[in-house]
Amino acid sequence: MTGTPLRTGLIGYGLAGSVFHAPLITATEGLVLDTVVTANPERQQQARAGHPDVRIATGPDELFARADELDLIVIASPNKTHVPLATAALKAGLPVVVDKPVAGTAAEARELAALAEERGLLLSVFQNRRWDNDFLTLRKLIAEGELGDVQRFESRFERWRPQLKGGWRESGDPAEIGGLLYDLGSHVVDQALVLFGPAATVYAESDVRRPGAETDDDTFIAITHTNGVRSHLYVSATTAQLGPRFRVLGSRAGYVKYGLDPQEAALRDGELPGEGWGTEPEELWGRVGAGESPLTGGGRPEPTLPGDYPAYYAAVARAIAEGGTNPVTALEAAAALDVLEAARRSARDGVTVTL
Repeated sequence: MTGTPLRTGLIGYGLAGSVFHAPLITATEGLVLDTVVTANPERQQQARAGHPDVRIATGPDELFARADELDLIVIASPNKTHVPLATAALKAGLPVVVDKPVAGTAAEARELAALAEERGLLLSVFQNRRWDNDFLTLRKLIAEGELGDVQRFESRFERWRPQLKGGWRESGDPAEIGGLLYDLGSHVVDQALVLFGPAATVYAESDVRRPGAETDDDTFIAITHTNGVRSHLYVSATTAQLGPRFRVLGSRAGYVKYGLDPQEAALRDGELPGEGWGTEPEELWGRVGAGESPLTGGGRPEPTLPGDYPAYYAAVARAIAEGGTNPVTALEAAAALDVLEAARRSARDGVTVTL
């Protein structure tokens, strides 16, 4: 890309803002991190240390008051603020990236999408795990027909965190939009819909297992897609033995992959995208085969494609500067929220929900 970089305002400098968004914005040609919004003095200091040229604002109103000095707003604040902040940014005439989940309900997501369309502005949702290394590899295998017709997709985002960490993500207040269903569930549902299309029915089981926990920390979602594929999705903070990240069964072969994409760990360690970004060692590659467990040598190693979170913000920059394609639309996010809402109802009422 050529021309003046798009001046970006980042609202929120907690985990999402400091670990994911700020580094990826900084590493993207065509974007520059102009302002960070945080009222927390420690986070202000952290932002200045990591990005010496950045301006600091203590609240979103300071940012919107000088909307004419900015070209993009990124919202990485707590979930309950996503809709009001995105609405304010769009009304201020600014394109917006919102961390997932974009809203608490599919209806709110569609209202935001309508507002963005009315204003002729980009509204994109940060579903970064579409650019995980294992997901990119699986998409390639499916596109090349290596697995035949996929029949069952098993996806696990499991952790072993028997002690509560606290904070709004573990709050039982519905207004906070906390819990794993909306946190990690936003990722696994989005991936399933990207791979296999719309959901026809949804069944879910959701539990609060840890002492003192207020919201779901162990949830299972079963989706039957309109094309007949069944997705079994697991999100948990209470898994003492972690299962495979993916187990995908097709009419010709299966693909099994253990371990998480390395990009989050690299970003947490302060690394920035560059040569060798998103790659993993051969011993972590998944396996493709039929008739035998991959743990006993069945199948062949499948080289894992490099993960590519930078591709998301590169696409955002192109969409704004050159009219390129929005990498993740709010309507796509709304479809995932339809599934999450159905899963919450299914788990509560013990029913299978038809969409």
